[in-house]
Amino acid sequence: MSADDTTPVDWEQARALAYAAGRSAAAAAEPVSLPEADGRTLAEPLRALTDLPAFPTSSIDGWAVRGPQPWRPVGRVLAGGVADPLTEDGTCVEIATGAMVPSGAAALVRIEDSTRDGAGRVSGEPRRHAVPDWRMPGEEAAKGEVLLPPGTAIDPAVIGVAATCGYESLSVYPRPRAALLVFGDELLTAGTPGAGRVRDSLGPQVPGWLRRYGAIIDPSAIAGPVQDTLEAHLAAVRGALRTADLVCTTGGTMHGPVDHLHPALAELGAEYVVNTVGVRPGFPMLLARVPGEDGRSRFLAGLPGNPQSAVIALITLVAPLLAGLQGRPAPALPTVEAASVVRGRGNDTHLALARLDPSGRVATPVGHVGSAMLRGLSNAHGFVVVRPGTEVAAGDLVPFLPLPLVTGERP
Repeated sequence: MSADDTTPVDWEQARALAYAAGRSAAAAAEPVSLPEADGRTLAEPLRALTDLPAFPTSSIDGWAVRGPQPWRPVGRVLAGGVADPLTEDGTCVEIATGAMVPSGAAALVRIEDSTRDGAGRVSGEPRRHAVPDWRMPGEEAAKGEVLLPPGTAIDPAVIGVAATCGYESLSVYPRPRAALLVFGDELLTAGTPGAGRVRDSLGPQVPGWLRRYGAIIDPSAIAGPVQDTLEAHLAAVRGALRTADLVCTTGGTMHGPVDHLHPALAELGAEYVVNTVGVRPGFPMLLARVPGEDGRSRFLAGLPGNPQSAVIALITLVAPLLAGLQGRPAPALPTVEAASVVRGRGNDTHLALARLDPSGRVATPVGHVGSAMLRGLSNAHGFVVVRPGTEVAAGDLVPFLPLPLVTGERP
């Protein structure tokens, strides 16, 4: 696809192309320790290294008993110890929660359900309920069973499962490194807008979106405003590509007198993965593959200069690209109910900012949604997706493109 080919790509197809490009360029897996694995992605199946539990395990403090009561205590087993078998009827051992249940035991009696006579013998009744008082080997998983597939995002719960299995490290995909170049001589980096100049809102916010999608971006990898000349653009892009797997740029995606991104990409020998997408807001955006000196491809995502359009470009092209680079599944779109009418945008997909109700199932459009506005974005959870040539009526079930949330946050 060349810079001259400006036929808009269907929005869903653009997302698929971006994901495929990232998936094909994912770096080789690397081992990391369990504490370092949080936020990474499994590159191999997580298999049970042994039966879970590995041995019959008490769920209570009490007695492991054999035969008819009363039972004569013959020992004690604590968590971490190896239990001797119970070989005689009428005997028991004191047992702690998490301890190994001795072979030969017929039941467990809770300490609060037991009594002892003057001779020290134990009497009591095992509880009869659906959940037994001990866990059997393999109850949670059998040795070799796949617990989690490749592509699983690793969180503290996954780390806990791995530790339970006995893992010291996990095979994970590397996190992509990102950089951000802000284009536009008209931008201010401090103070209030005025006198023909506007405050840059993308330089401060885009890194946060990138981190939420799994990329690493250091403060040193954020530059701009880059001077509006081809030479400055080329120097900035070349410098960013030396250390980044993905370079995001803001502005300059058109073909105007100070739009130098397309000529810079041509100079770099880039190949367009996507050049313009049929979506509103968000026009125009691009994703290009740039050959590296080491033979490995890097990527450049051209985000429009209008703030909301830039965010739409980011979640349209960059989010699936980063998912692919990390070996994760392609982002899926949940379905929600529209609370009101949402108009279409002719032959383009319309992404309409909306807020979810507390159930997360009903989406209400928000106001202040111009492509240059951010107020609506700050009050939204994502976008209702209106396909080309359609409109949404109240009560319709529609796809919803969620914004990445702060960890632990829910609508």
